[in-house]
Amino acid sequence: MENLDFTKSGGLIPAIIQDNTTQVVLMLGYMNEEAVRVTEETGRVTFFSRSKNRLWTKGEESGNFLEVVSMVEDCDQDTLLIKVNPVGPVCHTGADTCWDEVNEENELSFLEYLQDLIDERKRDMPEGSYTTRLFQGGTRKIAQKVGEEAVETVIGVMAGDDENLIYEGADLLYHLMVLLSHKGYRIEDLAAELKKRHK
Repeated sequence: MENLDFTKSGGLIPAIIQDNTTQVVLMLGYMNEEAVRVTEETGRVTFFSRSKNRLWTKGEESGNFLEVVSMVEDCDQDTLLIKVNPVGPVCHTGADTCWDEVNEENELSFLEYLQDLIDERKRDMPEGSYTTRLFQGGTRKIAQKVGEEAVETVIGVMAGDDENLIYEGADLLYHLMVLLSHKGYRIEDLAAELKKRHK
């Protein structure tokens, strides 16, 4: 953050705080150079409080810290976008955001997390992991599991067993994501293909 310009606004720059998982904007605060440095060093968002006239780490009293995931400056180098994992509600009123919005993860966003985890297993190959064993089995083993889970999903739906449909469908999706990762793709590539067809 060496290139940030603190001169335009009297030594302070706005910092937009966004939830790294949900992408919901949580709050806006202000930082001076020292607040940016402390935030980088501690991994917790620290602002310059204009009302208290001092540095203030969000959560220092409530325990509702903002754990930093990434920090990027804007094109004019006078504003920060800080993506965080919030610990508890962000607003002093107890609301999830300072705009009283609900900050909930969309269930579909879990697929991105799961794909990241599968890719991590492929890279690290930790012992004792079922996903590691699949990767070690190669294309034939993974494709076989996709086929097995597809058949079990069909059996479930044909039997009128909705609970089994969901359970086996989840197995099918997981194994398909492993196959995608094995071949150098991600679930987003399937979403892109579907989006292209929709047009």
